[in-house]
Amino acid sequence: MTAQTSLLEHPGEPANQRSPMPRRLSLLMGPGLLIAVGYMDPGNWATGIAAGAQFGYRLLFMVVLSSLAAMLLQTLALRLGVVTGQDLAQTCRLRYGRQATLAHWTMAEMAIIATDIAEVLGAALAFKLLFNLPLSIGIVLTAISTLVILGVKGAANGRVQKIVLALVAIIVLCFAIELALITLDKNAALQGFIPSLDTLAEPGALFIAVGIIGATVMPHNLYLHSSLARSPSRLNDAVQVRQSLRRGSIDTIRALSIAAAVQVAILLVAAAVFHDSGHTEIGGIEQAHQLLAPLMGGTFCAVLFALALLASGQSATLTGTLAGQVVLEGFLKLRVSLCKQRIVTRLLAIGPALGAILWLGDRAVGDLLVFSQVVLSIQLPFAVYPLIRFTRDKTLMGDFAISRPVAVVAWLIFLLISAANLWLVASVLP
Repeated sequence: MTAQTSLLEHPGEPANQRSPMPRRLSLLMGPGLLIAVGYMDPGNWATGIAAGAQFGYRLLFMVVLSSLAAMLLQTLALRLGVVTGQDLAQTCRLRYGRQATLAHWTMAEMAIIATDIAEVLGAALAFKLLFNLPLSIGIVLTAISTLVILGVKGAANGRVQKIVLALVAIIVLCFAIELALITLDKNAALQGFIPSLDTLAEPGALFIAVGIIGATVMPHNLYLHSSLARSPSRLNDAVQVRQSLRRGSIDTIRALSIAAAVQVAILLVAAAVFHDSGHTEIGGIEQAHQLLAPLMGGTFCAVLFALALLASGQSATLTGTLAGQVVLEGFLKLRVSLCKQRIVTRLLAIGPALGAILWLGDRAVGDLLVFSQVVLSIQLPFAVYPLIRFTRDKTLMGDFAISRPVAVVAWLIFLLISAANLWLVASVLP
């Protein structure tokens, strides 16, 4: 996949050079934008709504800490791509044996499919909430709309990024309006940003906190980001590499800050609307939507909520499909036409989702979302571990290997994520 975005097309450009307006606008559509949408997907909505409804503002600190961890890991993926000219999947293939490579590829594909199932279901649920369509019809519409968007010629020439930018703008605008319409307990909200072990000790709080971590750090985003950061040819000039790393890091942090703000907004809305009114047992996204209208005195906020959910599901499925191509080519050196790859990726996600809905009914949505998070939990450490090892390896990275303090923080994040995900898996399995 040749997916060079505008941020890295001219790595030698001086950092302080003033750019024309189209160039400045392109900075909003760098790799970070495509990565950020994965942090606004329906899985994040489910955990944010549950956290806000059940615990009010008290788990806001988990959203912030998880987002900071994601920023560090994504900048490591960026560093790997810029310095080596290889993405994470390619590096695994080149440095691991065949069996290990196949194992990593299998887990990566499972994670992408699991993520895609959640995103397809989220978009389908949005179609149901907006137009009162059956979920099965919504799934088909989601597949068609995603293929149409991905059919735009050249995912790397900025067109897909512009579509994603529009979808992200819809999400941000909808939640900005909702925040303006609700009354927040500002003191309680500010207290929620302060880490509290007492809060995590409350019944059910640790489970929700683990869900926030698992829904925030996406394994497929690490593969995709390392690919988007690659230059057409490996950069040999240290100055160019540093400029690309600096601009790319700024792009990543800026985009993920927007995603973090959306996650915070979801929790704030849920806390202010549901928890503060005594509705602490919200069961899911659909129930939250149903209660928004009566609790806020009109249907406008409910429509905004569903519209933002639709934009979230559509934008996240785009990046999932692109990540699938990166994984397939990186691990297996298997190149297929974009059309075939898109169709296969869609079918692998739509098949289980549509089959479960037709067989079990709408109640299958919750079960599938939980299952998708469990699959992600199992796979995530296997993407983070090689990423840290590779970016710390001076034989691979040279002078651009991460420093010991950064490595210590990264390994601590890895250990915490692994422990949290293992706990999540153990808690949901019979």
